[in-house]
Amino acid sequence: MDRKLGIAILGTGDVSSGHIAAYRRNPHAEIRAILSRDAAKATAKARQFGLENCQPFTSLDALLQADGIDAVSICTPHHLHVEQGVACAQAGKHMIVEKPVALDLAGLRKLDAAVREHGVRSVVGFVLRWNPLFEMIRSMLAERLIGDLFHAEVDYLHGITKDFGLYPWVSTRAYGGTALLTGGCHAVDALRWFVGKEAVEVFGLGNFSKGNPLDYEYEPNSVTLVTFEDGTTGKVATSLECVGPYTFPIVLMGNGGTIRDNRLFTNRWPGQTGWASIPTILPDSGAVTHHPFDAQINHFVDCILTGRESHCNVADTVKTHEICIASEQSRLTKRPVRLPLE
Repeated sequence: MDRKLGIAILGTGDVSSGHIAAYRRNPHAEIRAILSRDAAKATAKARQFGLENCQPFTSLDALLQADGIDAVSICTPHHLHVEQGVACAQAGKHMIVEKPVALDLAGLRKLDAAVREHGVRSVVGFVLRWNPLFEMIRSMLAERLIGDLFHAEVDYLHGITKDFGLYPWVSTRAYGGTALLTGGCHAVDALRWFVGKEAVEVFGLGNFSKGNPLDYEYEPNSVTLVTFEDGTTGKVATSLECVGPYTFPIVLMGNGGTIRDNRLFTNRWPGQTGWASIPTILPDSGAVTHHPFDAQINHFVDCILTGRESHCNVADTVKTHEICIASEQSRLTKRPVRLPLE
């Protein structure tokens, strides 16, 4: 392909900056449009990144009818993702959709159906799949350094207090959904990515800290238990109220060893008497600037140019979202929920 892919960015928040910077470093892409409710914000964002061939839009319909747009990055608030994603699919635009892609099962099914029907390439914003620690762990699992996995834990602990810029809408049910959907879905996706099996049952619990001091409209703390098809068990703890630095702990237990974050103990190494620590970049920050957007964007562009599906497309991440939704159903009914959801 001689010409560059024309890219449109929907939204002007911090995440959009991560996408824009990554596209700028990809030789096969050019950002040609930015969507915002406020044209001045779109213009300012283009000026911030020196985008010379970029037009501001306040209407998605107008943007999708413009010439030269091949793909979009949907970086708007959660509750807009389904409507905008369906419109982009119907217009034949490939897309990256930030997580969560939907806040309920109906929206999830609607977006999935539109992407399938119109045959566009998609990537969902589970950017940690490209984190160096994740890549290292996947390599260790492939080399069977801990044997057969039988239990996995991945947690998302991120105290989002009232002084966070995202708090006013993340803290509401209409915009945030649940603790799992608004943030913990990263941990759920990581659990699936490491276990590599189909989830068949989910049980969920949730609570507020005493007095709900942060005024969340939904339980900001949850525990999700997952059973996989081969009997492997999994656990995801999510807290938006935790007091302490952002952490993303990972524990993977196999019959031949254990992985704890970047530490490994394996019976493949006779004489090992303690944890072996491997230097790498950990997912230990919630800051957008810490995320590996370059690798994700390069993957997305390559999927478009080669016509191949991503391992992180909408169809795959439906399964991550189903676990999140099933956990909430289980919390409400106090019973386990079977997957896939009906």
